[in-house]
Amino acid sequence: MPREISHHAGAAKSRSARAADAPDAISLLKRDHQVVKGFFESFKQAADDDLDARATFVRRACEELTIHAMIEEELLYPAAKEALDEDDRPDVEEAYVEHFLVKVLIEKFVTLKAGEPGFDATFKVLSEMVSHHIEEEESELFPKLKKSGVDLVELGKKLQVRKDALNSKVPKDTGDNTMRVH
Repeated sequence: MPREISHHAGAAKSRSARAADAPDAISLLKRDHQVVKGFFESFKQAADDDLDARATFVRRACEELTIHAMIEEELLYPAAKEALDEDDRPDVEEAYVEHFLVKVLIEKFVTLKAGEPGFDATFKVLSEMVSHHIEEEESELFPKLKKSGVDLVELGKKLQVRKDALNSKVPKDTGDNTMRVH
């Protein structure tokens, strides 16, 4: 029996250590932004004839963006709407619209393959829209959230839990570069 107690105590301790290490909401989302920007940059640097690499960068960027949009729409934006003054709520509404447009472009990659007409142009427009969205979130929405008094640490924990759950559903890379939208 003492062994069982120490096992549970150890499990509880490791859970609380993980929770303590969880980033606040803004840090987590900014880290996501950097990951996506990295895929955009890698795509730009890939050789035009390296279709496998280009397809992989697009697929990975779309997977990251899909999960990122989901956690923002499910958790961040509702918290922001509740915490922000009425004058700042249009920022959240604009973010929802931008997400909708990004999802429309991501959906095109279900059928659009690397090397086909429109593939590179669609990804370029996607990257430009997302870069604009990131700039607005980081320069406008996030500072307003910091000032609002919302518990960013608790929100960060919720975002991380949901992100982990969504990531666990992403199919492992099979090498076929087929875009999957969930």
